[in-house]
Amino acid sequence: MTYPELWRRLLPMYEEGEAKAIVRLVLETRFGLSLADICAGKVTHLSQDDGRELEDLMQGLALGRPVQYVLGEALFAGRTFRVTPDVLIPRPETEELCQWVVQTLSSTPLSHPRILDIGTGSGCIAITLAQSLPSALVCGWDISKGALAVARENADRWGSAVEFVRQDALHAPTDKNRWDVIVSNPPYICHQEREAMAAHVLEHEPHSALFVPDDDPLLFYRSIARYALSALGIGGQLFFEINPLYAESLQRMLEEMDWRRVETRHDAFGRQRMMRAERP
Repeated sequence: MTYPELWRRLLPMYEEGEAKAIVRLVLETRFGLSLADICAGKVTHLSQDDGRELEDLMQGLALGRPVQYVLGEALFAGRTFRVTPDVLIPRPETEELCQWVVQTLSSTPLSHPRILDIGTGSGCIAITLAQSLPSALVCGWDISKGALAVARENADRWGSAVEFVRQDALHAPTDKNRWDVIVSNPPYICHQEREAMAAHVLEHEPHSALFVPDDDPLLFYRSIARYALSALGIGGQLFFEINPLYAESLQRMLEEMDWRRVETRHDAFGRQRMMRAERP
């Protein structure tokens, strides 16, 4: 089967450009074929076993499964992370959140910053921070046993001494001065936004990590911010990935809770996507 025959199988589920990119990713990741190899027609030179594997992968893609789940891995901050349907697929804007945390901590005198990642999923945030800040003490929470298993596998893959704990963010313990930084990419999409979402996200990524009630879009932010008021040390930093639709209401909520220096940043696509606040 040729490269054009492969990507045309993904139409009209994906636009032509995205279909080509998905097939190229599969061919490069699983079979080591470069773009030059693909253009030279080397797809047709795959062994019989590789051909069967490619067909299995293409069938998964044709069913609408995201390519990262089909391959079982995703690239994040220059590292390959295992992903399964138990976890969200890491996204580029979350890399920018990690960069902000690292920049902030790099300018402080803390020698061993204590960092908590709430809703860790694949562990991509916690592990990226641990790798970027080798002296940090990093912990990740998640309510999902499946997600924690994936996160621990990723930590082993990268040699990161991150502690992963099963914990519901909506029922956090009573902690005092336990952390220097709390970071979270919590569920923040309302059900009323479903119509605007891609089918491969809606049908395959874990809804518990995506959605919040339409009548309470700040549910997780409120719970985490309340926990952080006591769990962070004075001057500790709270970082969120946010839904641009609720940026103003989230900032207002934090300010009403007496958080200081609330700051919003845009992602590379120009959307309000990150927020930071300092514990009073």
